[in-house]
Amino acid sequence: MSDSKQREQMTSGKGFIAALDQSGGSTPKALRLYGVDESAYSSEDEMFDLIHGMRARIAQAPAFTGEKVIGAILFEMTMDREIGGKPSARFLWEERGVVPFLKVDKGLGAEANGVQLMKPMPDLDALLDRAVAAGIFGTKMRSVVSAANREGIADIVDQQFEVGKQILAKGLVPILEPEVTISIDDKAEAEDILLEEITKHLDALDEGQEIMLKLSLPTKANQYASLIAHPRVIRVVALSGGYARDEANALLAKNEGMIASFSRALTEGLSAQQSDDEFNATIAEAIDGIYRASIT
Repeated sequence: MSDSKQREQMTSGKGFIAALDQSGGSTPKALRLYGVDESAYSSEDEMFDLIHGMRARIAQAPAFTGEKVIGAILFEMTMDREIGGKPSARFLWEERGVVPFLKVDKGLGAEANGVQLMKPMPDLDALLDRAVAAGIFGTKMRSVVSAANREGIADIVDQQFEVGKQILAKGLVPILEPEVTISIDDKAEAEDILLEEITKHLDALDEGQEIMLKLSLPTKANQYASLIAHPRVIRVVALSGGYARDEANALLAKNEGMIASFSRALTEGLSAQQSDDEFNATIAEAIDGIYRASIT
C-alpha cells in the first residue's frame, strides 16, 4: 500500500509535481529544446540515454527537493534506471523527499467524437506490480479532448476511471489526466462537460477509493473548485498544455487549491550546454516561480 508519509505529502504538502515523463514520441522534441538535436544519437537507446541524463541532472539539482517539488512523474525507462547510484524512485524519495509517480499509458488512439482515448494496456497489471516493487506511489495516464462533444468526453472519463480502479486495486494512487486542448474554440464548454462527467464518477467511487486529477488550466478561474473539495480527490494538478511558463504560472495562480504538474514549462530555458552552475540557477528559478503559483 502507499506510504502514509507520501500520502500526507500529496494531500497537504506545499509545492508542485514535476512531470519528467516524456515518452518515445515527445522525447526528440524535449531533447531539441534542451539543445540536443537528432544528430547526437543514432538509436532509440541512445536517445533515451540522453533524456535520462537530462532528467537525472534535474533531479540532482540542489533546488529539486520536497520543500517545493512534492512529487515527480517518471517514464517507465526512468523508473528502470538509476539516479545518483540508486533506483530512480528510491533516489527521489530517500534522497530528495520527492514522491515518485509513473506514467503508465501507451499513447493515444485515433480521434473519434472529438477525443483521443488511451491505447489498450494489456500488460498494465505487470507494469503496476513492477511499480509497486520499485517504490512508486502512484501513476499517471493521459487522454485528450479536442471538442466539446459530450459522447466523446463521457467515453474518455469512463475509460480513465475504469483503468483508475485497476490501479487502485494494486494499492497505487492514479492521476487521471483527461487533457483539454488549450487551442480549441469550445474549450470552456468542453470543460463544463468534463466537470459534470468527472463529478458523476467521483460520486460513485467506494469509500476509501481516492484519486488525483491532472487537468488543463481552465478558461474560467476556479472551474474545478468542487473537484478540489471532493472527498474522493487527493489533489487536482494542472498541466501547462503548451503555455509558456510565465503564462502558465499566471493562469495557475488564479485557481485556488490547484497546483502545477508542468513538463515543458518546467524545463524551459534548460540546456545541455549550460555549466552546472548555470543549469542549477535556471532550474531553481523555474522551481521558485512554479512553486509560488502553486501556493497562491
